[in-house]
Amino acid sequence: MAINNMAENGDTAKDFIRAIIEQDLKSGKHKEIVTRFPPEPNGYLHIGHAKSICLNFGIAKDFSGRCHLRFDDTDPSKEETEYIESIKEDVSWLGFDWGKHLYYASDYFEKLYQYAVLLIKDGKAYVDSLSADEIREYRGTLTEPGKDSPHRNRQPEENLDLFQRMRDGEFDDGECVLRAKIDMASPNLNMRDPTLYRIRKLPHPRTDDRWCIYPMYDFAHCLSDAIEGITHSICTLEFEDHRPLYDWILDQLPVPCHPRQIEFARLNLSYTLMSKRKLKNLVDRGSVENWDDPRMPTISGLRRRGYTPEAIRYFCDRIGVAKTNSVVDIALLEHCIRDDLNKRAQRVMAVLKPLKIIIDNYPEDKVELLDAENNPEDPGMGMRKIPFSSVIYIERDDFSENPPPKFFRLAPGREIRLKHAYYIKCKGVEKDPKTGEAVCLYCTYDPETRGGWSADGRKVLGTSHWVSAAHALQAEVRLYNHLFTTPNPADEKDFNTVLNPGSLELFSSCLVEPSLKDAKPGNLYQFLRQGYFYTDQDTAKTGKLTFNRTATLRDTWAKIKKAEGQKNNKPRISS
Repeated sequence: MAINNMAENGDTAKDFIRAIIEQDLKSGKHKEIVTRFPPEPNGYLHIGHAKSICLNFGIAKDFSGRCHLRFDDTDPSKEETEYIESIKEDVSWLGFDWGKHLYYASDYFEKLYQYAVLLIKDGKAYVDSLSADEIREYRGTLTEPGKDSPHRNRQPEENLDLFQRMRDGEFDDGECVLRAKIDMASPNLNMRDPTLYRIRKLPHPRTDDRWCIYPMYDFAHCLSDAIEGITHSICTLEFEDHRPLYDWILDQLPVPCHPRQIEFARLNLSYTLMSKRKLKNLVDRGSVENWDDPRMPTISGLRRRGYTPEAIRYFCDRIGVAKTNSVVDIALLEHCIRDDLNKRAQRVMAVLKPLKIIIDNYPEDKVELLDAENNPEDPGMGMRKIPFSSVIYIERDDFSENPPPKFFRLAPGREIRLKHAYYIKCKGVEKDPKTGEAVCLYCTYDPETRGGWSADGRKVLGTSHWVSAAHALQAEVRLYNHLFTTPNPADEKDFNTVLNPGSLELFSSCLVEPSLKDAKPGNLYQFLRQGYFYTDQDTAKTGKLTFNRTATLRDTWAKIKKAEGQKNNKPRISS
C-alpha cells in the first residue's frame, strides 16, 4: 500500500455505501435504516474505529434512522469492563448518542445457543472432538481442499447430547467444539466447517460464570445483527471473505431479518499501528504510559494530546469511504487539528528553554501591562494584559553568539522585536565559566517602540516571544512526536524495533505567562512559535502546570497540497 498525501474520498454525501442505502429506500426494501457500531471490548478504540463510528452513526443521521452501540463480547479471555466503559466514553466524546440502543452480544447468549441447537437438529452443525491442531491440519490450505473430520457424520441426537454436556461444563477447554457443516472443499477457507462454539471456562464481565461455552465472533455477530433488525451491516474489507459465512448462517435459521453486509476500506495511517492487539503490546511492555498516552493513536490518547472531536470528525469526513485499502498520510490528521485549533486556541507565550535577559535601561521597579490579542483569527476572543519588566526570559534557541547565515534572532549588537513589547538590542553576554554557554544577556530597549513598532520606520528581521521573570509561572511541557521512525511499522517483523526514541521530549523547567495561572485540564492554547498545546490531567493531580503538545505549527500536509498544485480536494487513491 502506498501512502496518500490527500484524502481517500472527499465527498461523503455520494459515497458508495450511501448510494446503496439510498437505492434500498427508493425501492421500498427498507422503510427505516438501522446501523450499528459493534466493537469487541478487548482494548481501547483507536482512530481507525473513529472512522467506523462516524460512518455508522453518520449514515443513521443522514437517513433519519438509528445506530446501535453493541458490544460483541464473546471472548472472556480478552474482554474487560474497563474497555467497555472506555468505549462508551469515546463514542460519546466524539459526539454520538446511541440513546436507548445499547446492546451486548451476551444479552443474546441463550438465544444464540438455541439457534445453534436448531442447526444441530437440521444436521447443519456437529460437535467435533479433534484438537485445535488437528482441526487446522484437516482444514487444508489455500491450494488444497480440507478433509472431513471423522466426527462430521455424528447423528443429530449425539451432537445435541454432546453440545448440552459442553454447556454443562463436562469437557475441558479445547476438548471439543461445535462446527458448522458446510463444505470442506470450499475455495473460501471460512466456509470449511467453521467453529461456531468453543469452551472457555472463564468468568465473563457481564454473565460471570453462567456460561462456559461461548459463540465465535462470526456466529454471534450476524445473528446479533439480525436480532436487532440491522438493515446494513457495515464492516471493513478484511470481513469480505467472511460475508458468505454471514449469509449462510442467516439463511439456515428463522431470523427476524437478513441484514446486508457491506465492506469498506479500513483506515491505515502512516507512522501508526491500527491493531488493538499490537497497541496492547506497547502498553504491556511499558513502551508507552498507558492506553491514553498522547503518543498512542487511541481516541483516549488523541483526546489527552489535545485533539478535539470536531477535528477527528472532520478528518473522517475528509478521508471519506473507499473500496480499496490505502495509507493516509498522518499529515492530513495533523492538518485537521491545526485547522480547528487555529480558530479556537488562545495565543499565549511560553519559554521552553529559558535564557535570562536584563534590560539595563529599563527601570528596575517598573512593570508595564501590555496589550495582546487572544486570537487574531477571532477578535471576539478579546485582549489580555501581559506584564513587562526589566528582567525577562527568551528562548535559548533565539540567541546565537556567532549567528550562522539566515539566523534572524538575537545576537551581540543585533536588534530584535519582542512580541507585543519593544525592540531590544544585545550589548553584552555573561557566560558560564565552565561550559562557555550564555547564561545572561544584557540588552537595552527603545521606549519609542512600544507594541513592537518603530516610529522611525526602521526594520528588524526577528521577533521573539518572552516572559517577565517576576511574573512567569513554572510549567512542565511535553513535546510528542511520531511513535515510530518508519511510515509503515506494521510491515516490520517486530514493530518494537522501530519505536522512536525521540517520541517524547520533556521540558520540566519551562516558564509561561501569568495568564495561564487558571489553566485547567482540557484547556487548549497556541504557544506562540511553539505549537498547539493541551493542559494535561496531571495539572490537577500534581498541582504543577503541565502541557502536552498537540501539534506543531508547521503544516506539512498544506505544503504538500500546494506543491502538488491541487486545484480541488479530490484525492489520489493508491493501493
